[in-house]
Amino acid sequence: MAMTRTTIMADDALLDRLRAIAAAEQKSLGAVIREGLELRAERARPSWVGAFASGTSDTSERVDEIIHDWLSRDRDL
Repeated sequence: MAMTRTTIMADDALLDRLRAIAAAEQKSLGAVIREGLELRAERARPSWVGAFASGTSDTSERVDEIIHDWLSRDRDL
C-alpha cells in the first residue's frame, strides 16, 4: 500500500491528546492519526439513512434534523 505524505493543522491540545494515545498504545503519532481517519471514513454515513418512509414534510424535516445532529456531533478519535 503506497502512502502519500501530507500536512495537517491541529491545535496543541488535540496533538497532546493524540500523543498521549500513541504513547499509551506504543504506536507512532502517524499511526494513531491514520486509524482515526480510517474510522471516520468508515462512518461517513449512518446505516439507518433511508430507513424512514417519506411522504409528509414533517417526517422529512425530522429525518433532516436527525442526520444533521448525527453529522455535527463531536467525535473523539
